[in-house]
Amino acid sequence: MMKRGSLAVILTLVTVLAILLVLAGLGLSPGPADSTSMPPEEKTGTTAADSGSLRLRQERGRYLAQLANCMGCHTAQGGQPYAGGKELPTPFGTFITSNITPDKQTGIGNWNEQDFWKALHEGKSRDGRPLYPAFPYTEYTKISREDSDAIFSHLQSLAPVAQENPSGRIQFPYNFQPLLSLWRFIYFKPGVYQADSGQSGEWNRGAYLVQGLGHCSACHAERNPLGAVVGAAGGETLGGGQIMGSNWYAPSLTSSFEAGSAGWPLDEIARLLTTGVSLKAATSGPMADVVRQSLQHLTAEDARAMAVYLKSLPESAQPPPPPQAINEQGRAWLERGSAIYEKHCKDCHGSSGEGAPGIYPPLAGNRGVVMTPPVNAIRSILIGGYPPSTSGNPKPYGMPPFAQVLRDDEVAMVLSYIRTAWGNAASLVTRDQVDKSRVGLH
Repeated sequence: MMKRGSLAVILTLVTVLAILLVLAGLGLSPGPADSTSMPPEEKTGTTAADSGSLRLRQERGRYLAQLANCMGCHTAQGGQPYAGGKELPTPFGTFITSNITPDKQTGIGNWNEQDFWKALHEGKSRDGRPLYPAFPYTEYTKISREDSDAIFSHLQSLAPVAQENPSGRIQFPYNFQPLLSLWRFIYFKPGVYQADSGQSGEWNRGAYLVQGLGHCSACHAERNPLGAVVGAAGGETLGGGQIMGSNWYAPSLTSSFEAGSAGWPLDEIARLLTTGVSLKAATSGPMADVVRQSLQHLTAEDARAMAVYLKSLPESAQPPPPPQAINEQGRAWLERGSAIYEKHCKDCHGSSGEGAPGIYPPLAGNRGVVMTPPVNAIRSILIGGYPPSTSGNPKPYGMPPFAQVLRDDEVAMVLSYIRTAWGNAASLVTRDQVDKSRVGLH
């Protein structure tokens, strides 16, 4: 989990903020409500052509909202779609997603296109308040105005849901609004995606989807103690990082040792994005949710465009250091792990970790198995490994959870064995690593 900034760092930032406000007059505090922000006007005399155009825009907005995974965040478990109420735990507190149905009292029924654009592009609410970046406006700012308007049109076409959601539980000092304004001043720069004239239209479409609507760096990027992307400098970084507020690691999309796809065929990248499985990998955990809720709806053209962009990303990581030599105690650890594998894993994954093509993933040569840190592999053993059910793979095979079957030391033993067998060469897993990975299990 991402480390929290020290109190000294926070107090320093607050002091800097005070100086800026007094001496420089930067105007970083939340502004008053925008007087031009009025409820949508009632239109009269709508023609059939206007209605047809509106329906086309709403349909396009529905597709774009799927790619942005709006419903995934703005829908609580068992709740009404887009009505909010979902809890998003972070190191800074728990955020509660808002109701974005067109209900006038509890949703965005009184918003207009400009209000919605301001939220996506500037990270500000209708009344001018700065929003916390738990809402990924740091990536959504790259969305075009045309696409923003289409998404808003789709949301306004939904049935209103009257649902008042509670406020988030933000910890001190992160609930200090001027500090948020300072964070935005330092780390956030609004800007619509600008096409690279040196690249093809297909590449630019993929970059736009990955960087903006898909907001991939919201997970696949390293963050500093204040939650800002490390080394971004207004650009894109997909070098991997711990997913904020979770026990999952989003692997690097620029490293062939993690989840880089530079050596993959384009159709296999597109297949993984839209079905959750491919000949080379399978998604699980948070990424499986993203595929199920969002990416499976990609058109073939957009899936290929994303694949083209992802495949083009330059290699950014050096090979991991070789694991330390295994002593006598470590060999005993692996021997016990081998026995656990024989009992619980061999029937599906094979005696040599070869798996079953298209059914059970191989463990020999599997990047997800040998990755550092090993948290994803640990979590998959504890809670089970389930690729998403998608239209392209409606009945995926899965692995049952072993959280109640194996003790922490047994999970560490069997995973250590898998990470060092059949040509795999990774470090051993400790009991403490497994214990920490149990945090948040339900």
